[in-house]
Amino acid sequence: MVLGICGTASMAFHASGLTMRWLANLCAWSPTIVFLLMFKKLKPGISLKEFYLKAFHEKVRVNLLIFATLAVVGGTLLSVLILSVAEKKCFSSFFRAGMYSLPMTFILSVLSGPTGEESGWRGYLRNELDERYGFINGSIVLGVVWAFWHTVLWFVDSDFTGSSLIPYIISNVVVMTSLAIIMNVTLKRSDNLFNAIWIHFVFNFLYCFLAADIWFYVILSVVYASIALCYLLIYYKKGNREIKESRINISCTH
Repeated sequence: MVLGICGTASMAFHASGLTMRWLANLCAWSPTIVFLLMFKKLKPGISLKEFYLKAFHEKVRVNLLIFATLAVVGGTLLSVLILSVAEKKCFSSFFRAGMYSLPMTFILSVLSGPTGEESGWRGYLRNELDERYGFINGSIVLGVVWAFWHTVLWFVDSDFTGSSLIPYIISNVVVMTSLAIIMNVTLKRSDNLFNAIWIHFVFNFLYCFLAADIWFYVILSVVYASIALCYLLIYYKKGNREIKESRINISCTH
């Protein structure tokens, strides 16, 4: 879809950068478009309205959103800080002004992956993989699938070629799998699709202003993997505590 639409627009019509970005946004909706086209087969016995009402039915917990935002923003900024110290460069040198105005960058970020992909990934596929493989394995599989869905973009929309492309691809897989875990843990505590949309948006929006070399992505992989591990540890610790409390309450009633 990226090669077909964006390639034609670029080579045949010499489309502007902004036009290409809007077309890329359209391509970002392909997971949701496929899901909607196959909805009756994938989700028999439920209407599209019922699906989305269920996807957004739980109350959004602000504390979880704040925690996830701090994790995503903090993880990215920490990676920049480590790189700036390692390369002895100014922290601000790893940031750039966006290609477009701030309002346009905001709109483009919202209307790309966050709203375009999440109905397919976290709205549908997350639950299917969770039921089939369990929470951890399902989250990892979803992260890997999500990462390799970006395969074409690794080659046509990145600044890395040759040997530097390998760590860039590995970083994408690790970071997106880590993000999938962060999202899935958050959704386990508050099953509202807005959580995934928000986390996806925060990551993408911040990414618009970064200007870093391949070592940034190497560091980012380690930092995000560590954050994802912390999320899993906290999730299971709370889960075990809740199980113990429920057992105590049951025993007290007898």
